[in-house]
Amino acid sequence: MIENTVIALDAGTDKAVDFLLKRYEKAKGTRENWVSLFEECYEYALPQRESFYAENPGQRRDDKIFDETAVVGVQEFASRLQSGLVPNFARWADFIAGSEVPKEQRESVNAQLQEVTDYVFEVLQNSNFAQEVHESFLDLAVGTGVLLCEEGDAINPVRFSAIPLPHVVLDVGPDDRVDNIFRERQIRCGQILIAYPKAILTPKIMERVKTYPEEKHKIIEVIYRDYSKPNVLAHKYCVIDMQFKEKILEERYEGIGSCPIIAYRWSKASGEIYGRGPLINALSAIKTTNLTIELILENAQMSISGIYQMEDDGVINADNISLVPGTVIPKSPGSSGLQPINSAGRFDVADLVLNDQRNNIKRALYNDMLGDPNRTPASATEIAERMADLSRRIGSAFGRLQAELVTPVLQRVVYILKKQGRIDLPVINGREVKVRSVSPLAQAQSQADIVSVDRFLELVGGRFGPQMVNLLIDSEEASIYLARKFGVPDNLIRDKTSREQIIQMTAQMAQQQQQQGMMEPQE
Repeated sequence: MIENTVIALDAGTDKAVDFLLKRYEKAKGTRENWVSLFEECYEYALPQRESFYAENPGQRRDDKIFDETAVVGVQEFASRLQSGLVPNFARWADFIAGSEVPKEQRESVNAQLQEVTDYVFEVLQNSNFAQEVHESFLDLAVGTGVLLCEEGDAINPVRFSAIPLPHVVLDVGPDDRVDNIFRERQIRCGQILIAYPKAILTPKIMERVKTYPEEKHKIIEVIYRDYSKPNVLAHKYCVIDMQFKEKILEERYEGIGSCPIIAYRWSKASGEIYGRGPLINALSAIKTTNLTIELILENAQMSISGIYQMEDDGVINADNISLVPGTVIPKSPGSSGLQPINSAGRFDVADLVLNDQRNNIKRALYNDMLGDPNRTPASATEIAERMADLSRRIGSAFGRLQAELVTPVLQRVVYILKKQGRIDLPVINGREVKVRSVSPLAQAQSQADIVSVDRFLELVGGRFGPQMVNLLIDSEEASIYLARKFGVPDNLIRDKTSREQIIQMTAQMAQQQQQQGMMEPQE
């Protein structure tokens, strides 16, 4: 059952506001322990992303960047992860029958779910999901990505937005999962009712809207888990005007996929809320590389401009010397004048350090498998091997992304489409319907299962003969198993009834040919 109920409460007497604000301040205090680390990652690798600290729009943040390895590497990481996990214009997951569906009904249920899958991915491909998830993956390189999925319009049913990490404060619930999300926004007074059409403004806020429509107010959006009903997944959505500490909107969402904000992590240490991404692991190498380049530039400047020494002969004045072509420098008789000093810098040692640290950065960002761009383009087999290698290296992160991003995104899209009456689908809870990933990364991870089956068949067939293989292995079920491991759509696989009909037709044709052979006269 899906509910979306608007609750109008008197914000001035609502004690929940004080409770939520106290929780917000406590969660924000916890985030402050991470800000310096996150900010360093953004300064050295993502200067175009918004800072945690107040700054002017368009302000440059690249003053600490002397080497572009990390900047380019993060972009490649986001693109590579997107192509492997949620590729553009491709179906990267299937809806299939869950564990509670009887085995004899699963084929027919999967055929019906295939149509729903096709429609859901048509909606995703026509939306802005690809653009926004790429932006969110840039934040994921630091450790945590946040994606907003809300209702769209008649043309695009769903709309996505990548929420910058500095705008989000996270908190965990009793089960150690992220179930409290605070989003910070700056909105003009005159646009509050546009941004929140269902908002109920108090007289004080309404007067402010009329008098100072261009005045910006800090708005806090709160999404928190509602535990009032046992065994029911529900969330409450609350909007608070921080200017007056008053609630202007409260909604309750119930059902799987009802939470509009999806927060996901790359990896997480026990007891921590925010994730740790590849950039954190590469931060030391990134800072070392930038420092080395800075020293090289300073040394190069000295090598080009030169360093000189002179005798204090009372004639040469260092303050008046300009080392430009045509300059005449006076000196006293017997004075040696200006003498150059050889630079002590070792560029060869610096190159060794740079190469080593750049390789470490690429390895941390999983870009060391991209190959040389000047080489011949890789074959399909080589690309598949690289994807399999990447899958092995990010195995743990892949599982977390599957649970915290892929499945919640599909659940959220289905929730919206069901609410709009566009589809009719059972609950995606793993029992009636579950999500099966068929992305390139998922298929790469399935290669191990395919190889195991193939080696077993080859070993048994070579040692005991094909008769033993036919005795042990159901060739029909084995073929279906391999087809699903390869990501073949279920609508391309014949159902059991069709297969039985083909077997009967083949047997009848063989019997007819045998009878015709027996009826032919012998010479």
